[in-house]
Amino acid sequence: MSSAWISKLALAAGLVALPATGWAQSVNISYLTHWSPETVALLEAAAKDFSKQNPDVGVTVRAVPFGDLLTTLRSQGGSSDGPTIGGIYDLWLPELARDKLVAPAPEAIANEVKSAWPAGVVSAASVGGTLYGIPNEIDVYALNYNKELFKEAGIAAPPKTWAEFKDAAAKLTDKDKGQQGFGMINSWAAGVVHPFASLLVSNGGNLVKDGKPALDSPQAGETFALYEDLIKSGASNPAMATADANTTGPFLDNFVSGKTGMIIMANWWESALKTGMGDKFANVATAPIPVGPSGDKPHSISYSWMTVVNAKAGEAEQKAAWEFLAWLNSPKSGKNGASAMSDILMSMGILPSRSSDIEAHKDKLGSEFLSGYVSVLADARPFPVVPGGQEFSESLQQTLEALQYGQVSAKDAQVSAEADATSILERAAK
Repeated sequence: MSSAWISKLALAAGLVALPATGWAQSVNISYLTHWSPETVALLEAAAKDFSKQNPDVGVTVRAVPFGDLLTTLRSQGGSSDGPTIGGIYDLWLPELARDKLVAPAPEAIANEVKSAWPAGVVSAASVGGTLYGIPNEIDVYALNYNKELFKEAGIAAPPKTWAEFKDAAAKLTDKDKGQQGFGMINSWAAGVVHPFASLLVSNGGNLVKDGKPALDSPQAGETFALYEDLIKSGASNPAMATADANTTGPFLDNFVSGKTGMIIMANWWESALKTGMGDKFANVATAPIPVGPSGDKPHSISYSWMTVVNAKAGEAEQKAAWEFLAWLNSPKSGKNGASAMSDILMSMGILPSRSSDIEAHKDKLGSEFLSGYVSVLADARPFPVVPGGQEFSESLQQTLEALQYGQVSAKDAQVSAEADATSILERAAK
C-alpha cells in the first residue's frame, strides 16, 4: 500500500463507543442489509460479541437483495416496526433525510466521525452539514484485464490512453472464439453508469457540476462516441453484458471464462472473481482508467456506503442502535486494531474508509489486485450525491443501454441524457 495514500486518509484515530448504558429493560434492534449469507453470518457473529458486553441488547440481522433494499427501507422506514439500522448507498441519503426517514447522528458520534474519516467520505454521509450515519465502505473503479489474453494478443502493457484502449480492445476481439475486447454492463444502473462516468471524468468531464447536469459538454460527447465506436467495431458485445448487483451474471461469467479481455469494475467484486476463477485469478491485473483526449490523468468514480438509524424507531431502540454502530466501527471490536466492520468488508475485498482501519489492513490492501484500486483512490471523483440522484442514474442507464444496442446514435444519446437529467434534477430540487 502506498504511503501517499495512507497519508491522504490518515486523520484522527478511532471511533469509540458511546458510554456504556444500563438498560431498564431488554431492547431489540434489527439491521437490514443486502449482503450475502456468508457475510451476514460475520455480521451476526459481531452482533453476538456486542450482546455479550451488552446483554440487554439483542441485534437481529435481515438481508434482502440489493434491488429491494431501498424500497424496503422506504416502505418500512416510516414505521416503528421497521428495521432499526439500515445499510445504504450514499446516493439515497438526500431523499431519505428529506423525508425524515433517517435520524441525525448524535453529537458525540458525529464529532468522532468527522475526526476519523476523510472529509469527502463524511460529506457524502451528510446533508446540509448534518451527519446522518457512520460511513463504512468506499468503492472505486479500475481497468481489470486478463494478462493471459493480453499476452496472446501481443499487448505488452495495459492501455493508458483511449487510443491505446481502442487498439487493445480490437486486438482482444475474436468473433470466432466468441471473445470480446471490452465488456460493458447492462441491466444494472450502477454497473452501467459508473464505468461510463469513470471514463468521462478521465476525459476531463463531469456528470453533474454545481448541482446541474453536465452531459452536454464536449468531453461527454467524446465519451458517448467512445462507447459507440466500441459497439460498432464489435469490440464490445451487449449480448455478453447482462449483470446485476448480486451475481454479476453473464458479465462476470464471460470475464471469468476468458471470453472478455478488459472490463472497468469496482474493487468489491474481488471475492466473486476468486470464487469463479480459482487458480486463474492470478491472470487478473488492475490498472488505472485510460485517459481520454480531453483528460489530464486517470480518475475513477468513487461511491460509498453508510449505516443509518430509523428516525421512527423508539428512543431506546435508537440509542441502542447508535451504541451498536459505534462499537461495530471502533478499533476494539475487530482484530489487531481494526474494527469488526472493516474485517467484514475486507472479507469481500471492499475497501474500508476509516483511517485506522486502512492502517490495520495495509498488508492485504497491498495485494496485487487491491493495490491497483488503492493507487487510484487519491484522484477519484465522488459520484454526485444530489436529490434525484438514483432516478438520474437509472435514466442514464437506459440511455447508455439504448446506445449499446444501437437504438440511438452517440449524438442523440447525449442530447437525450442531458434533457432527462435536467428534468429529473430540477424536479427533485423543488
